Amino acid sequence: MPTPPVPSLAPESTRMPDVQGAADARNVAIDQVGVKSVRYPITLRQACGGEQQTVATINLYVSLPKHKKGTHMSRFLEVLNAHHRSITPAQIIPILHEIRKKLDAADAHIEMQFPYFIEKSAPVTGAKGMMDYLCTFEGTSNGSDDFILGVKAPATSLCPCSKEISRYGAHNQRCEITARVRIKSMLWIEDLVKIMEGAASAPVYAVLKRPDEKFVTEQAFENPKFVEDIIRDLAVALDKEDRITWYCIESENFESIHNHNAYAMIERDKRVAR
Repeated sequence: MPTPPVPSLAPESTRMPDVQGAADARNVAIDQVGVKSVRYPITLRQACGGEQQTVATINLYVSLPKHKKGTHMSRFLEVLNAHHRSITPAQIIPILHEIRKKLDAADAHIEMQFPYFIEKSAPVTGAKGMMDYLCTFEGTSNGSDDFILGVKAPATSLCPCSKEISRYGAHNQRCEITARVRIKSMLWIEDLVKIMEGAASAPVYAVLKRPDEKFVTEQAFENPKFVEDIIRDLAVALDKEDRITWYCIESENFESIHNHNAYAMIERDKRVAR
């Protein structure tokens, strides 16, 4: 009986062609190519000094010059695997630098979206609950580097007009405040959430007992705000925060007595004189 052939033990690079690395004759450059919707466990540092584990949805891209057929998708994950522990804003740019080097690219871009949990105590009883906030890290490296931290926070708004014209009561609603900021020094997610919630009529909580509900309801009633008030008050607060150099902020109020939402947005570059 003949002996079966022995598989070649030659290095993979000598046995398998690099198809992605081949030349392309169409001469069309691609702005962004990479991997999208990668669900990946990450560990985040917390303001209290601890760590929090969560799951991020990650997009990673590079630019592709016109003479290259494709990029090496697996290399994005190789870089990610080396950096998934203790992710902080300060790590985003080094990750992008490594991606550019590993894929020989002029531009690299990352988008990360993840839930972040903060323990909040109810205002009267102190009952504790975990609030989740949808957060984003965005980064770009193309000779210069850019990083944007994003947070979406729910809050309460109470209509000043309704309070003024009604004999009793006022309509209130849930609002969703979004802030995207560029920073020049470390700004914790917890810090940004506190600023954002302070711009609303009242914060929302995961756990409220009856004394807490009374407090929050009355707090909102004594602090009525239009969507314009929320976004302006948040802008004033962010203008005072020296760690922030640029911001784009939005508030969307989910109206309780109208069949539409109220919306406002402000974008400011604090490095540019107004």
